[in-house]
Amino acid sequence: MNCMKLDIKNILQSIITDWRQFLSRCLLLTICLCCLIIQPAQAGINDDRNDGNIFVVYAGNGSLIPPKENLPTALKEHKPIFMAFYVDDSKDCKQYAITINRVQEFYGRPSEIIPVNVDTILPKDKYEPTEPGYYYSGKVPQVVVFNQEGKVVLNKTGQVPFEEIDDKFREVFDLLPRTESVELKRRSFNEFSSELAK
Repeated sequence: MNCMKLDIKNILQSIITDWRQFLSRCLLLTICLCCLIIQPAQAGINDDRNDGNIFVVYAGNGSLIPPKENLPTALKEHKPIFMAFYVDDSKDCKQYAITINRVQEFYGRPSEIIPVNVDTILPKDKYEPTEPGYYYSGKVPQVVVFNQEGKVVLNKTGQVPFEEIDDKFREVFDLLPRTESVELKRRSFNEFSSELAK
């Protein structure tokens, strides 16, 4: 009888040991598969992957999205407008987000900055001049600058340099050309933090 109890005890111990080994092997295999399948999230300014809102990720400025006003409202108010067409999964747009942010930094108060994600433009046969689709050329990035009368004074695709946009805004606001005026100085993004850093 004692032999039988020992055999049952040994059998149960071997089953439990085998079960633990089986479970630990399954767990190890699951962890290995997860490490192989799941790739870390890496935002890259030099690729065409969608990493999220380009203004937040690459320009550090989430205030551009959504824009404060839309095109029809800004045209009615006779404000100068800077409209930028972009997509979140374009290397060129990611790199250009910094320039758009810089335009907002210098001209965001006196003019309207309207970033337009081209994926949100509904396809139509014909657009009205108060719709962004009317000005979109089919390529990104694209910038369009309007004067106070709603007339387009700059419409270019590609990474248009800030200086070219600045020149157009200087004409719109009747400012001295860059060669004759003091260079615009950038203010610290967070004055409180910059004071503590000194």
